[in-house]
Amino acid sequence: MTIVTTVNVNGLRAAARKGFLPWLERTAADVVCLQEVRAEPDQLPDELRDPDGWHAYHAPSATRGRAGVSVFSRVAPAAVRVGFGSAEFDASGRYLEVDLPGDGTAGGSGPGITVGSLYLPTGEAETERQDAKYRFMAEFRRHLDALRDRAAAAGGHALVVGDWNIAPAEADLRNWRGNRKNSGFLPEERAWVADLLGAGGGWTDVVRELHPGADGPYSWWSYRGQAFDRDTGWRIDYHLATPKLAAAATTAVVERAATYAERWSDHAPVTVTYTV
Repeated sequence: MTIVTTVNVNGLRAAARKGFLPWLERTAADVVCLQEVRAEPDQLPDELRDPDGWHAYHAPSATRGRAGVSVFSRVAPAAVRVGFGSAEFDASGRYLEVDLPGDGTAGGSGPGITVGSLYLPTGEAETERQDAKYRFMAEFRRHLDALRDRAAAAGGHALVVGDWNIAPAEADLRNWRGNRKNSGFLPEERAWVADLLGAGGGWTDVVRELHPGADGPYSWWSYRGQAFDRDTGWRIDYHLATPKLAAAATTAVVERAATYAERWSDHAPVTVTYTV
């Protein structure tokens, strides 16, 4: 059994001041993928840079204070890769990939699992930021295709988790009517996700598969207004898995804080249990 959690921490040092470390001590996850770390490794205290009981890997952005992704694993990966071969984006702190032996747990055996932590650009409609998001999506799609094929050829599994910054369908955000012209719910973005999940894409949205027909479950709520209290959220944090791994998923839980005051990020951890 392998348990994987993804969460955008909205600044790891800030999250630590609000409760991230007690959460990390309690979690049953075997792998924790973080996005929007917003710190160089040397800026992190020891308990965040190299927490006890974890093998920690960090891919900061070349622009200090921006983006950044990390992976914490209870077992040492066989390989660690930063980026996906992009001249434009590999130094932007948006993708980190590890190859886990066996089932990803201590003493595990069986096919290996490649796990990627992704922070896809936010974008802004009709601006250069949106153009950059589309360029990232085009390059990353090629990586996803290659990763899928490599996992299949090796008889293993692949899983890409993180903040994808796109709500795939109307059920994935509360106020979809008011966001039809906003980045994150643009037709081109949703079509890109739909193609990934189609027959030619070969990827499965694990959370949606385990929560068919549900609103959400949302994983991000604005700090503005009463979005959290009213559950006016977006589902933008995914687990995208190759078919055999997706079929082995048994539970998918959004670890939503009990109250607004107990939040340590504007995102909630999304945790999936896989029986491999």
